[in-house]
Amino acid sequence: MKLTLKKKLSIGFLLAIIGSILITSFIANAMIGKRFNKYLIDEQKVKVANVISIVEQIYDEQNGFSRLNRDELLRYSLTQELHIEVKDIKGNVIFNSGDSHLQRKNMMGGKMHGFAEMNIAQYTEEKYPLVKNNSNIGTITIGYLGSSYISAGALAFKMTLNQSLILSAFIALLFGLLISIILSRQISKPLIKITDTANKMRDGNLEVRAELKTNTKEIHELSNSINYLAETLQQQEMLRKKLTSDMAHEIRTPLTTLKTHVEALIDGVWEPTPDRLQVFYEEIERLTKLVDNLRSLSKLEQTTLNLNKSSFNLSKELFKVIDTFEPLYSKSNFTLTSEMAENIDVTMDKDKLIQIMHNLLSNAYKYLKENGRVNVLLKTEGDKIIIQVADNGIGIPPEDLPHIFQRFYRSDASRDRNTGGSGIGLTITKALVEAHGGKIYAQSLLDEGSTFTIELPKSIMAES
Repeated sequence: MKLTLKKKLSIGFLLAIIGSILITSFIANAMIGKRFNKYLIDEQKVKVANVISIVEQIYDEQNGFSRLNRDELLRYSLTQELHIEVKDIKGNVIFNSGDSHLQRKNMMGGKMHGFAEMNIAQYTEEKYPLVKNNSNIGTITIGYLGSSYISAGALAFKMTLNQSLILSAFIALLFGLLISIILSRQISKPLIKITDTANKMRDGNLEVRAELKTNTKEIHELSNSINYLAETLQQQEMLRKKLTSDMAHEIRTPLTTLKTHVEALIDGVWEPTPDRLQVFYEEIERLTKLVDNLRSLSKLEQTTLNLNKSSFNLSKELFKVIDTFEPLYSKSNFTLTSEMAENIDVTMDKDKLIQIMHNLLSNAYKYLKENGRVNVLLKTEGDKIIIQVADNGIGIPPEDLPHIFQRFYRSDASRDRNTGGSGIGLTITKALVEAHGGKIYAQSLLDEGSTFTIELPKSIMAES
């Protein structure tokens, strides 16, 4: 049987409160009872000492007790619920308070319920010497019912104490129940709202958000995470729709060109000249590249990416890549420069590194303006190896910058240039960089240029 969070929290709080009350009551009752019993024992000792002191003061060895003294001693025995018997040195009884204290106890028994019945179960006598002028002239016998220190007043106090503890426990239980309901509601109510938001997201409503007002840090963070997830899914859904449109655009253009050319050939409008066949080849090549990019992206999105690592000089390899691109840049009157730290040996997948640099340099070339310039920088900084590709091209709009590494994303500026890119080159580059434990990010200003920075961990440096 599954319980709601509210019920579980309420039950948990209640069990904790009940356990705390029982433990507190047990310890308090034991400690107070122990201290109270010690107090009563000390009081009983004082009471007995008073009896002995009174007897010694009012007893006359020649005349015994006067009538007035006898009455005083009898009243004291009644009030203190004691049996007092005084004997001389020969064992003759001089004074006996009788059993009136026992009758008093029995009268109280009806009011004290089981407590008094417990105390009248036994009768105890204790004998003390009667001393006068430092001489032993007799004995004093003091008798009492039950424990030597539990009187009717003590029993009443203990019973009141126990009743107070029970009443306090009951009130604490009610208070704890109220607090547990309030706390469980404060915790479960926002979680119910978050669950409702998640269910709406599951049903396809990605515009829903969990709007909560809570001072609980964990719930606030959970709400933010759900909202971030909803926003991310909404953006992914928009990208998916945009992908459909972009893919249709990318595929339709070469297919339309091929279709019109083939129709012209069929109708006899055109002759199959080498130039026209070259157009066919180029359009088919565009489609082939698009399919190859899609397949490459699919491989990169697998759970593992196999890297064929080897040790090589990173500085020299980057020089080779730049030399490869130099003719292309020179042909378009662009400038390709470099600032390289020398002799940086690394252990990486060389082919993947070349692919990363080809993607970045090709991308920079596509978006250069007249008198375009690209600079490649290699350096070490702290515990990182830095590779930067900076250009003075058309730049990236601020609203597009956070999305440029998402697959098939192309900004409007790049589309206006008709570069023919599929929108996954930077996605592949990011995957390859992260496969080596690094990260890549971009900085750009519209119409001023862009800078792509790769940070690789220094741990990839080969040991010399």
